[in-house]
Amino acid sequence: MAETEAALRTLAYNVRAARTRAGLSLDELGRRAKVSKGALVALEKAQGNPNFATLVRLADTLGVSVSALVEGRYGERVRVVSADAVTPLWEGERGGEGRLMLTTSGPAATEVWCWTLEPGEEYPSHPHQAGVTETVSVTAGEMVLVVDDAAYPVRAGQTAAFDGDVSHAYRGSGTGTCRLIMTVQLPPGPA
Repeated sequence: MAETEAALRTLAYNVRAARTRAGLSLDELGRRAKVSKGALVALEKAQGNPNFATLVRLADTLGVSVSALVEGRYGERVRVVSADAVTPLWEGERGGEGRLMLTTSGPAATEVWCWTLEPGEEYPSHPHQAGVTETVSVTAGEMVLVVDDAAYPVRAGQTAAFDGDVSHAYRGSGTGTCRLIMTVQLPPGPA
């Protein structure tokens, strides 16, 4: 319970700070991100519980990574993160999950995700901001990557890359669990 409250306080602080840096009112952020003002007010008071899609829309609108909204400050020169120490930001109906492991710092941040998808399970993603590039490296099993309504099979040992500014989805296929590492490279932010 204390961990959840601390995570909500961190999220509230980070959203408010990013919104302020962007010079956006609650109304304008809500309009651009398609999130109600009431939900934003609750979120900034550490009372909200936004779903993953809402976090992605807020991050894209604010021009930051999802992890910039959910992580605390970087303090160490080297960060080592264990998958079991990171709460899933997406959980599928069949047991799959997506965990944001970390985001690199610097002008062009990269998010590193660890995903599992069960056969037939799908995570649809809305288009990201222009300049976002995603890579998907399948380490076990197989999946279908759907980019702009075209399907691309990706199997263990294969990596696919694409521009993330179009609709896309990740779908587990085959007979076993698909495990993959996904990176999301964000365009350089303002200097």
